Amino acid sequence: VNKMDKDNLTVVLHSKGDLRLEQRPIPEPGPNEVLLQMHSVGICGSDVHYWQNGRIGDFVVKQPMVLGHEASGRVVKVGSAVTHLKAGDRVAVEPGVPREVDEFFKSGHYNLSPSIFFCATPPDDGNLCRYYKHSANFCYKLPDNVTYEEGALIEPLSVGIHACRRAGVTLGSSVFVCGAGPIGLVSLLVAKAMGASQVIISDLSSDRLAKAKEMGADFLLHVKKEDEPKEMAKKVEGMLGCMPQISIECSGVQSSIQTAIYATRSGGVVVLVGLGAEMTTIPLLNAAVREVDIRGVFRYLNNFHLRIEVCFVLFYFYYH
Repeated sequence: VNKMDKDNLTVVLHSKGDLRLEQRPIPEPGPNEVLLQMHSVGICGSDVHYWQNGRIGDFVVKQPMVLGHEASGRVVKVGSAVTHLKAGDRVAVEPGVPREVDEFFKSGHYNLSPSIFFCATPPDDGNLCRYYKHSANFCYKLPDNVTYEEGALIEPLSVGIHACRRAGVTLGSSVFVCGAGPIGLVSLLVAKAMGASQVIISDLSSDRLAKAKEMGADFLLHVKKEDEPKEMAKKVEGMLGCMPQISIECSGVQSSIQTAIYATRSGGVVVLVGLGAEMTTIPLLNAAVREVDIRGVFRYLNNFHLRIEVCFVLFYFYYH
């Protein structure tokens, strides 16, 4: 970093509705860290939610917090113990870094560690700033043909990868994606890349469904708020010609979760990606007697290199 360059403009959320632009000191990387000049940082729904509501569930903004966690940047300085990165490298940032080698880390589930650092989750600062330091082991070099903007989008893409892995999507799977927002769309792309033969996607918005069709959805289900979940499940079966083996619920809306359970084939899997109300009414007995597994998703883990490789497949799908 040029010593004359003191510009580290940073987006800081002080409390609900109180968002400020501030100058903060340029940090010095520790031995296992790198200093990044940030290039692209996405605005996640969670960033907006913290700004508008001051909290997400048990995560409450109690002190000023830097927003942003979907990010890419250029390495400008490396810590003394870092050997795999150098100044000038373009990297994508995995925002969740385990703080300790606990039982979750040891079992390969570091995303579930209660002490994990995660960008822009209270009280941890994010990276919507000009300069940011991060664990070098959680910065991943971008290939030359992946742009900074695409590098930042690897973070939301990873949610879709983790969801499809949790669901067990494989060659020939039939998949129902509930919700055609950003996470629903990446789940659609990843399901196709993993070999799903048929994907049906639902949403309230016809514009979002049109985008889903453009991105490879086989069937589109336009839902209305007053629609009954059991009726929607029958429509899913009618359009697919069978009940889907896997449903990936990306909205968090109670009626949509109910539809996903009713729609899924006996012995199948429902993965809950969307976060809605803390208490949600679902047809649990229906799922139990049909051996429909209901699985949760919390962020992602162990797949950042895979995400970058999957980018190539997805870009091929999208641009061809």
